[in-house]
Amino acid sequence: MQQQSAGRGLRIAAWVLAPLGLVLVLGAVGGIVLGGGLDGERFTVRGEAMRPTYSPGERLTVMQVGEGEIRRGDVVLVSVPGRYGNAPVVQRVIGLGGDHVESRDGTRVLVNGKEIDEPYVMRDKFAPAGAPTYDVTVPEGRLFLLGDHRANANDSRYFLSEQSGSVAASDVRGRVQDESAMSLWPLALGAFGALLTLVGVGLGIGGYVAGRRPGARMR
Repeated sequence: MQQQSAGRGLRIAAWVLAPLGLVLVLGAVGGIVLGGGLDGERFTVRGEAMRPTYSPGERLTVMQVGEGEIRRGDVVLVSVPGRYGNAPVVQRVIGLGGDHVESRDGTRVLVNGKEIDEPYVMRDKFAPAGAPTYDVTVPEGRLFLLGDHRANANDSRYFLSEQSGSVAASDVRGRVQDESAMSLWPLALGAFGALLTLVGVGLGIGGYVAGRRPGARMR
């Protein structure tokens, strides 16, 4: 009797785990087919301003983000009226509204008096002769943006007469996503689903065998 109950329990677990695993596998396949689950604006990098982080010709996925969700260090796609021929550009958020941003030597950047760590900046061509210095307070509702390739980026440093070089947070079209990380979730989901399916099948077989044993039947 105990063996019969155990066999029934194993079969019930199999009926739950195997279909769930199959659903997860199908979801992972769908995510891969649809581009890793990313559903946003696609943008092609055209210039050198964001090297080495992003190179010309690289395709990026940009997801919409609320103005209040923008953080320092984010890479954003902006369309600034009157700049860059009104074409969208990708730049990095250095300062938010109210931040004091300065660079006294054109290289090191301080935000609110603290030098920030910038491992993303291209160092071999970091600061050409005559790199602009600046000492600004970012107006509320606006952002101070820089390119990662400081020697070849036409960013907030060159528009200081226009509200301290800042751009309106409302000009942000979206945040650039880390696709290398995002693209891993379908694979992980598929592997987990396949594992659940195998476990479910194994439990089903075990339950069937337990239920068929002579000792599992009442005499």
